[in-house]
Amino acid sequence: MGKWFCIAPMVLLAAGCSKTNPPAPAAQAGPAPLVAAQAASGADPEPVERSPEPAPGVRAITIPSGTPLHVRVDESIGTRRNRAGDRFDATLSEPIEVNGRTMVPAGTVFSGHVITSRASGRLRGRAALGLKLDSFRLNGRDYRVETTSVDRVSAAHKKRNGLLIGGGAGLGAAIGAIAGGPAGALIGAGAGAGAGTAGAAATGKRQVAIRAETPLRFTLRSSVEM
Repeated sequence: MGKWFCIAPMVLLAAGCSKTNPPAPAAQAGPAPLVAAQAASGADPEPVERSPEPAPGVRAITIPSGTPLHVRVDESIGTRRNRAGDRFDATLSEPIEVNGRTMVPAGTVFSGHVITSRASGRLRGRAALGLKLDSFRLNGRDYRVETTSVDRVSAAHKKRNGLLIGGGAGLGAAIGAIAGGPAGALIGAGAGAGAGTAGAAATGKRQVAIRAETPLRFTLRSSVEM
C-alpha cells in the first residue's frame, strides 16, 4: 500500500504537466526556395511579371490613299527666286473627312517643299515648277504625308520667237526699201531678222510663279493613321 501511495502522486503530477503545457505548434512552411535563396544572399526579390493591362485608347482612324487635299499657298513661289528644296506653307481650305467625320479641319497648316524649279532657256525649253506636301500639324502632333505633285510649266518659245524674229525682219526690210530700194530691202530684212533674234535671246528667258493664296489640289499617295 505504501508503494502505491508514492506512485500515485507522481502520476497525477505528470498528468497535470501535460494539461498545462500543450505541444508546440508545427513550424510553418518557409519561403519558396528561390525567395529563400534571394533573402539569404541579401538580394531584393524579383518582381512577378504580369501581363500588361490593355491601354484604354481611341480606335485609330485611317485617312485613305487617294484622298484629295485642297490648300492655298501662304506665299508666292516661283522659279525666279525659289530653288528645289525650298520650304513653303499652305493652309487647308476644305476639311478632310472620313465616313462623315472631320479628321483634319479647314485652316490646318501643311508644310511642303519645292521639288522642281527651272527657268527656260533664252530661245528654247520651258520653265517648270513642282511642289509637294510633306506634313501637317494637328493637336500638337505632326503627321507625315506622301502626296502627288503640283506642276506648272511655261508656254513654248516658238510662237514668241517667231513674232520677234519675223517682226524684226519685216521692220528691217521696210527701212531698207525706203533707204535703198529692193537691194536695201534684202539687206534690211537680214539685219532686222538678226536684231529680232538678238531681242528674243535677250528677253526670252521664261519664269513660272504661283501667287500667294492660289488654290492647289494635292492627292494622298499613301494612307495616314490618326
